[in-house]
Amino acid sequence: MLPLIRKEIQNQADELRRQFLSNDPFPHLAIDDFLDADFCCYLIREFPAFDRQHAQNELGEVGGKAVFQELARLGPAYGAFDSMIRSGEFLSFLSRLTGIPKLLYDPEYVGGGTHENLAGQELDPHVDFNYHPKTNLHRRLNLILYLNENWKPEWGGSLELHLNPWLPRGEDRVRSIEPLANRCVIFETSERSWHGFRKIEIPSEYAGVSRRSIAVYFYTRERPAQETAPPHSTVYAPRPLPEHLKPGHVLREEDLEALTVLLARRDMQIRFLYEREVEFSSALAALPRSFSFRLGRALTWPARRAARLLGIRRN
Repeated sequence: MLPLIRKEIQNQADELRRQFLSNDPFPHLAIDDFLDADFCCYLIREFPAFDRQHAQNELGEVGGKAVFQELARLGPAYGAFDSMIRSGEFLSFLSRLTGIPKLLYDPEYVGGGTHENLAGQELDPHVDFNYHPKTNLHRRLNLILYLNENWKPEWGGSLELHLNPWLPRGEDRVRSIEPLANRCVIFETSERSWHGFRKIEIPSEYAGVSRRSIAVYFYTRERPAQETAPPHSTVYAPRPLPEHLKPGHVLREEDLEALTVLLARRDMQIRFLYEREVEFSSALAALPRSFSFRLGRALTWPARRAARLLGIRRN
């Protein structure tokens, strides 16, 4: 048995697997009181303070999300948690819960670790990168453990699982899960596992409260062919306009702010896609000049020559 996980949860593994496979809009579980209650309190107590050095984006700008990837260094409780999730017993338990065999732990916590989101943060629906950037392993599962005591639904920040955020409003089925302390959410990582969370809106009298969690991702060396896709980075679907923006609505300051944010995100995505297109086009243009390409052409010349001659004779 795994001493940090409640025995009742471990004894229900087969039933939880049935739920995982049948849950909508894609396989997932939301398990309350996942860890021993006292141990979860230790994780909450040892959660790292917000650090601007750990809240920088790819451009070096400080944002409202801090990430600590070196989980085992955060304190005794986090060291024990890390030891558990890397153990063969836990990986076997996770495989039993999900039906995914031979799961692998990521010691680098790429994209994972502790996540802290301040008020004002939100996350557009997205599907995650599908291969580990260094090992090229298939990403298969997300595990998120929430550490938010006394969280209120009206504060937002609930995890949302989408059928397809590109569908028209009303056709996209969404499962909403509040980020409550000791709630563990496990879901498959696939080309249809769209997820995100709404804007966090915490009243000023709760200054210092933030959305906190531990995120761990699991991998396999192989994946069923029908589930395999070409490598890609995280893919986002920008949120639509707020529902209340309709003809005749008088634009308020907060409406203008929301529109500005939406447009800025679309501009960032267009810029990202443009830069990726330039990089891809440059790689294609350089290919004929590469030594490997010229060598390949030279080695296959006899076969190509023979094919042309055969074609001429047949005509």
